[in-house]
Amino acid sequence: MNTTATRDAGTVEFRITGYAHPDAQALSAEVQQEYVRRYGDPDETVMRPADFEAPAGLFMIAYLDGRPVACGGWRAKQAGPDDLRDGDAELKRMFVIPEARGRGLARGVLSRLEQTAVEAGRTRVILETGTEQPEAVALYRSEGYAAIRKFGIYKDHPQSICLGKRLAPAV
Repeated sequence: MNTTATRDAGTVEFRITGYAHPDAQALSAEVQQEYVRRYGDPDETVMRPADFEAPAGLFMIAYLDGRPVACGGWRAKQAGPDDLRDGDAELKRMFVIPEARGRGLARGVLSRLEQTAVEAGRTRVILETGTEQPEAVALYRSEGYAAIRKFGIYKDHPQSICLGKRLAPAV
């Protein structure tokens, strides 16, 4: 699912790249620095490129006039502790570089990730974010995400926020 859209400030292309792609790794390094600025430490969650390969997941990048400016991915989860369910897709590494923010890129990536998760048979999207990312929380809430039971390595951290959204089945 590579798609292109023209916006007032340039041409945006959404490309499925995989997590091992050099642009994905560069953006991931930038988001880790964002976590250090906001929380004092990088995210210690284990990220394996294979987790973001079909059919178990997907990773995409938004390019603005050919430059990688935003990313995000999902990986399949199975039933387990903390109310994880078969059919869950966990969002990871949603990020827009600072100079490209405010253009709807995060919403565009999120929409495409949800669509591809539905196409892969996923029934719910879940994510972990934090109190120091109010823009992310506002985006997710505006898209219908609600609080769920905390999960993952930060589930006991007071700054952790876990959200989820049921996905409508593909027609």
